[in-house]
Order: sequence, then structure tokens, then C-alpha cells
Amino acid sequence: MVDAFFRREAEQFVPADIARGPWDRESLHGRVLAGLIAHSVEREYGDDEFQYARLTVDMFRLAPFAPLTVSTRLVRQGGRIRVIEGTIAAAGVDVAQGSVVMLRRTDEPEGHVWSPPPWQVPPPAQLSPPRIEGEPRRPPMWETRNIDGAMGSVEQKRAWIRELRPLVGGEPLTPFTRVAVACDFANPFANSGDHGLNHVNADVSLYLHRLPVDEWIGFEVTSHHSADGVAVGECALYDTTGAIGRSLVCAVAQRRRTG
Repeated sequence: MVDAFFRREAEQFVPADIARGPWDRESLHGRVLAGLIAHSVEREYGDDEFQYARLTVDMFRLAPFAPLTVSTRLVRQGGRIRVIEGTIAAAGVDVAQGSVVMLRRTDEPEGHVWSPPPWQVPPPAQLSPPRIEGEPRRPPMWETRNIDGAMGSVEQKRAWIRELRPLVGGEPLTPFTRVAVACDFANPFANSGDHGLNHVNADVSLYLHRLPVDEWIGFEVTSHHSADGVAVGECALYDTTGAIGRSLVCAVAQRRRTG
């Protein structure tokens, strides 16, 4: 059995080595911060009558490789909308802050609205062999099955990814937490090119009109633009039955640390 990104010790989340970030070995990966906000909000405020419609996480400080605490606060509890804030701290210092918007599920209204055509791609089972993604000399974080445009290419990219491990030991990934952990993939997928990834994202925003039904999350880069060292990237998200939402990031130019 693979190790989780964190183990729970009382009120703290203690990171495993696999949670280290790609920019600095003494920092945490952005994907686990998004996951912790989603995980904590879902545990405290989850309600099957509501859809997790938006998750936004601001990563305003490099999160150290250290135990974390997550605090949440109910901002608004209405009949159709709920808003919850979450803050991640290390040694009493805030390193990230996020918010979750939950909307009450109801019947679809009458009429027709334009939507993009269905995603016509091969399912993961038809794309083999799988490629395992991760930093050199480290266990992989996730599994990728590429569809179009590999990392390092200058073309639109599409791929399936699947998580390989729980976020917190002993606690299985729920659909919301699964896609929350994955959504940070929009930065390397949308903002990398023939010179690799040279932007570190300052935030990630996940929009969902429904939850994924299985383990595979499809990513399709739909936009990337950059000027003066600031980039904005966007990916459309899918599961094996169709569209589920969008992931967007803003990022700033960053040189990767070596050694």
C-alpha cells in the first residue's frame, strides 16, 4: 500500500516525503494545499444536498515541509448558497487561504443552452502503457495517460491523470478531494512549453458543475497567455462520462532551484 501525503496527529497534518514541492525540497507541493482545504471543508460542512461549485486557494507564502493545521470558518449559510473559508498554517504562520462555495442541487431549468461538444478522446483503458509522473528519484505522485501534446511540446495538451495515494492516511479520497488534489495540475499542464515549466502558480481555482464519478480526471488545456512574467492558464476537466468543470491558475515567472 502506498503512503499518503499526510498522516494525522491530533490537530496537525504531518507531511510525508512525497508531499515535497518541485521548486524547493523544503517546501510542500501546491496540490496538497488545495487538497487539505477541500478535505477539511468537506469533513466539517459536507452536505449531499449541496454541490461543491468552487474551490479557490491562494498560495501566498511558500509552505514549509512541516506539520500543518487547517482552520475553517462558515462565512454564509443560506438556503441555496454556503461559503466556507479555510486557512492553512505552519508553526502559527498562515501559508495559504481558501474558500469553498457550495450551491444547493435542484432540478434543471427548461430550455436549451449552448455547450461545447462532447469530449471525443480515447478512455484511459485504451491508452497504454501508462506513464508515471513524479520527480526524479522519488516515488510517483500520480499516473498519467497522455492523449495529445506531451510535456515539453508547444501544442495543446490533453491527458488523463489518476491519483495513486490518499491525501490523509486512513481516509479514502472522496470525489471532491480527489479533484481538488488534482486541480493544481493546471499550472504545469497549461504553463509549460519547450523550455519546461518556468511559472509557479500563486493560486488555483476549481469550478465544478458536478463531481467526478471515478478515479480518472481528464485535463485539456483551453488557454494560456503570459506577459511580463505573469501567466494565466486554464484547463477543462472531465471524467470518463463527460465534462465536470474547469481549473484556472495565475502564475509568476520562477527559476527552478537546483541541488
